[in-house]
Amino acid sequence: MSRDEIIDTTNTFLIEEFEVESEVIQPEANLKESLDLDSLDYVDLVVIIESNFGIKLESKDFTNVHTFDDLYDLIGSKLHAIA
Repeated sequence: MSRDEIIDTTNTFLIEEFEVESEVIQPEANLKESLDLDSLDYVDLVVIIESNFGIKLESKDFTNVHTFDDLYDLIGSKLHAIA
């Protein structure tokens, strides 16, 4: 899956599941602040990512995820690890 496909898929489910406007999702924007995530929302985010991409995520995977770009990189690295 290409980076553009990862971004498109991710942004689509973020807009639908977290009910945010597409303009909110900017590569360098802070993920937690932009989506107004609390700890329960992170659990939902993990489940949604895992079901959309067929990957397994752990809490430690999110240690360095601060921006949307970081999230795309995480998904990309997990996809390449199973390819």
